[in-house]
Amino acid sequence: MLDLLPGREAKPRNSGVTMVMDKGIGIREAQDLAETAGPLIDFLKLGFGTSYVSQKVKEKVKIYQSHNIKVYVGGTLLEAFLVRGQFEDYLHYIDNLGCDAAEVSDGCIKLSSEEKCRIIEQLTKHYTVVSEIGAKEAGIIMEAEEWISSMRNELDAGSSFVIGEARESGTVGIYGKNGSADVALIEQILEHIPAKKIIWEAPLKQQQTWFIRLLGAGVNLGNIAPTEIVALETLRLGLRGDTFFDFLPEDFKKFKL
Repeated sequence: MLDLLPGREAKPRNSGVTMVMDKGIGIREAQDLAETAGPLIDFLKLGFGTSYVSQKVKEKVKIYQSHNIKVYVGGTLLEAFLVRGQFEDYLHYIDNLGCDAAEVSDGCIKLSSEEKCRIIEQLTKHYTVVSEIGAKEAGIIMEAEEWISSMRNELDAGSSFVIGEARESGTVGIYGKNGSADVALIEQILEHIPAKKIIWEAPLKQQQTWFIRLLGAGVNLGNIAPTEIVALETLRLGLRGDTFFDFLPEDFKKFKL
C-alpha cells in the first residue's frame, strides 16, 4: 500500500462527500457505476427532470441505495411541481421512487427565504435534505452577503448540506463564464459557513483541482459525471498529475519535473 496518501473517511462520512449526477444512464450503466465506485459516492442526483422521463428509475434507485448511496431527484423537478402548486404530488412522486434524500432549489423560480426554509423543514421530517444556492442564469448576480445569509438560514432550517450552484456546465454561480472560480466570493463564504457543510458543484477537472488545493482531499464536491468519479478520487489522493505533489512532504518536491 502507498504511504503518505491523504486520509479519507469511510461512509457515512461528514467530509470528502461526493455527489454524482445521473442524467439518464441505463440500468446496466448504473449497476456498473455502483459496483465500480459505490464506496466513493455519497449522493446520487437524478439530474433536473430526467427521472420523470426515464424508464426503470425505481430499479436504479434500489441499485444505488444497495451500495449505501443516498438518492434524490434534481431540484429543478421540485420547482416544476411547486410552480404548478403540486407540492403534495411531488412528495408522492419521490416517495413512490423510493428516494431517501431531497434537493430544494430556487434556481428557476422565485421563492422567498421563508418559503424555501418551510419546504426544507417539512422535507427533513422524512428525507436527508440538501439545498442549492444560486440562480441557473448567468446574468443573475448574488452578492456574497446573500449567499451567506441563504446558506445560514437553510442550514438552520435542517439542510444537511448547502450546495454552491454551478450547473452541469460549471459556468454560473460560484464560477465565471470561463469556468474559473469566483475566488473573492468563495473566500467570503468560507469566512462564515463551515466548509464541511458546503458541497461545491465542480463538474470540470480544473474546478475539482482548484477546490482540492484550497480545502484538501476532504472537500465536498458535486455534479460529478459518472465517468469522472474514479478520476476525481485520484485527484483527491494525489494520484494524478494535477495534484501529484500537493500532499507530499516538502522534501519530495526535489523530484518535481
